[in-house]
Amino acid sequence: MNLDTPFVTEPPYECERCPRLRQFILDNRLKYPSFFNGPVPSFGDADAELLIIGLAPGLKGANATGRPFTGDYAGDLLYETLAEFDLSNGMYEGSANDGLALKRAMITNAVRCVPPQNKPIGEEINTCRDYLISQMKALPHLKALLCLGKISHDSTIRSLGLKLKDHPFAHNVAYDLEGGVTLFSSYHCSRYNTNTKRLTEKMFHDVFRAIKSHIDE
Repeated sequence: MNLDTPFVTEPPYECERCPRLRQFILDNRLKYPSFFNGPVPSFGDADAELLIIGLAPGLKGANATGRPFTGDYAGDLLYETLAEFDLSNGMYEGSANDGLALKRAMITNAVRCVPPQNKPIGEEINTCRDYLISQMKALPHLKALLCLGKISHDSTIRSLGLKLKDHPFAHNVAYDLEGGVTLFSSYHCSRYNTNTKRLTEKMFHDVFRAIKSHIDE
């Protein structure tokens, strides 16, 4: 993988690189003073073999709790699935203080700050990409990437210096990369996708079954 970038995995809490996102966070500090309201750091095992890459923190999910996919429906499905495939210890209770720990896995986001209407713009995705690249660099035992949704997939492909036309997004697609790493992609585990049956629990588990088989090899 082509990961030539400064080795800084997390943005500072007062990151100002994206003016629109910075202002949105400042506004939400006034509206929701008990929320985390900052760039949400990656969460998981420092020796992870699997890096899960979401889109961005949800306003009342990860932006509130300070932990990726924690406090909203997408997290309910994701953390239940991690437990099902023996990639976590403890009980997920929707709080950053629930004592849950991941094993062999880490979760991050393509964009670390909550965007208005859950929609980051291209410039923000590009600006935050350094942190995604550095996070991949920081995992010496990495064997698999799981991209949740097209934005995550496309940003990750670009992070690796690859061409989107050669690696199009699709559900349960897998691309073998250099160094024995495989990139898997899935529809995002959002409430909208599950309510519309675009993504079912079985479909999501099928992706993880392929990932677990790969990292166990």
